[in-house]
Amino acid sequence: MATGNVASKTVMQRFLDTVEKVGNMVPHPVVIFLILIAIVIGLSAVLGAFGAAVTFERINPDTHKVETATTAIRSLLNVEGIRFIYSSLIPNFMSFTAVGLMIVAMIGAGVAEESGLVTALIRKLVIVSPRWALTYILSFVGILASIAADAGYLVLIPLAGIAYLAVGRHPLAGLALGFAAVAGAFTVNMLIKPLDAVLVEFTNDAAHLVDPSRSIGLASNVWFSIASVLFLTVIIAFISDRMIEPRLGKYDPKLAAEGTTTEQGATLSEQESRGLRFAGFGLLGLIVVFCLLTIPAGAPLRNPTTGELIGNSPFMNGLIALIMLMFLTTGWTYGIGAGTLRTLTEVIAAIEKSIKNLGGTIFLFFVLSQFVAYFTYTNMGTVMALSLSGVLQSANIGALPLLLGFIVVVAIIDLLLTGAIAKWAIFAPVFVPLLMKLGVEPEAVLAAYRVGDSPMNAITPLNAYFALVVGFAQKYDKTAGVGTIVSLMLPYVMWMFVLWTALFAAWKWLGLPWGL
Repeated sequence: MATGNVASKTVMQRFLDTVEKVGNMVPHPVVIFLILIAIVIGLSAVLGAFGAAVTFERINPDTHKVETATTAIRSLLNVEGIRFIYSSLIPNFMSFTAVGLMIVAMIGAGVAEESGLVTALIRKLVIVSPRWALTYILSFVGILASIAADAGYLVLIPLAGIAYLAVGRHPLAGLALGFAAVAGAFTVNMLIKPLDAVLVEFTNDAAHLVDPSRSIGLASNVWFSIASVLFLTVIIAFISDRMIEPRLGKYDPKLAAEGTTTEQGATLSEQESRGLRFAGFGLLGLIVVFCLLTIPAGAPLRNPTTGELIGNSPFMNGLIALIMLMFLTTGWTYGIGAGTLRTLTEVIAAIEKSIKNLGGTIFLFFVLSQFVAYFTYTNMGTVMALSLSGVLQSANIGALPLLLGFIVVVAIIDLLLTGAIAKWAIFAPVFVPLLMKLGVEPEAVLAAYRVGDSPMNAITPLNAYFALVVGFAQKYDKTAGVGTIVSLMLPYVMWMFVLWTALFAAWKWLGLPWGL
């Protein structure tokens, strides 16, 4: 990877260069996960033989009642474990939702990219945005992309790379910016999203252990979330401009993988301008259709029981379909206007091309899905999480230090258990009642969980989309590897975690309202 002048590098830049070199010496990601699978299998047999277990209280996700449970390490080398390994090969892969999300998203994204819409939109954004504002715009949009669940990984991250390239900036800096925004701030947004409904429900179940009349609403963290979005937008953009891009230096198009477009420039041709107008008409038509499906009372995409639209509703649960249709519709209408995709046959060919390019990633996801399933089966992550939380719970410290310690524990566990819902189902019945007895409102505990759960998503290889980001990077630098992404994301993770935790502490100390 091309970087700036060695003589002018700071100590941190030289350290990150070392991290990258060491990281890129590791084998192919598939080999890494095969090694990890072997370690999990062997370790599960050892721990299982010693009867490692932990007893705890948790919220049953089906009944929402607190129950006492004992979780023991399960061996993968006994009779049941071997049966699981043999019989779960296909179910493990089929239940790995990242695969389905990626393929569905690429149906639309492939058409948008092949027609030229993505490039034209990015160049239009470059034309209308001041150069200094591009980083902040992409950072802000990336954080808000979590409203579409995991679709932000598949859409915003590659778009950020293209946007940087369009203005002559290093595309890896754009990818890093997009990854930090989408992953590192995943649990906060300016809008209420489906994840909020689940987290709030588990929080209320835990709060009722202390006070059956105490409940919080969906907007219980909205003020803190809005402030966090604005705060993190500035931090992510600042780190990108002052740390990441200077280290990368000037981009050399010769580093790009074969077949990758590295042309720069921001001017639009007459055909491209007409294509954008057609895409606008297509988007308007799609909006009208979805307004009819969502706005009227009893509309098909509203919750059939409560009638809500934002929260637990068919519209929010199937938002990836809207993302796919948006790119498919605008991509095709752009192609008609610009003359790049006119017929249905050409559209199908564009979709086939985008799916073919996912072959290596799908194989990696197959191996990754087996590792995740085996790790979950052994219960090693759960036992570790409960052991750490037990140590923190027994510590004789005040409310704010306990909250800060809680944030640290969540961050550590997030390196191994990346699912926000699964971790909160374990942590909520422990820490919400504990802190409520110390006079801490449940809204504050949930806000602390949001802070601890997000930043590490951008650096853990167990993030289902980490390998995908490595693939994005290899398009622009064929020598890029795991070490490249880790070295790019380390500054984001460190500063986001420290400064966001400081914001939380200041918010708590000042007694500001967490939400409505």
